[in-house]
Amino acid sequence: MKKKYFKYINTLFVVIPMTLIMAFVGLIRNYGFGEDWFFKFLKAWSIMLPVAYIAAFLIIPNARKLSEKLATK
Repeated sequence: MKKKYFKYINTLFVVIPMTLIMAFVGLIRNYGFGEDWFFKFLKAWSIMLPVAYIAAFLIIPNARKLSEKLATK
């Protein structure tokens, strides 16, 4: 794999399981296992995935900078 794409693929592999877990926990907490729980789950996850993916690219660089500042003190 080219190093150019590593950042995007790596972030995707972190975001996919994270959003799956979050969508499942949120759905079960709010609605339980109703008759159409799986479709509600897919709908919630399909919205969460792109939002979390974009947010990760906004948050990770700032978190890295903050961590570097804290590590140098």
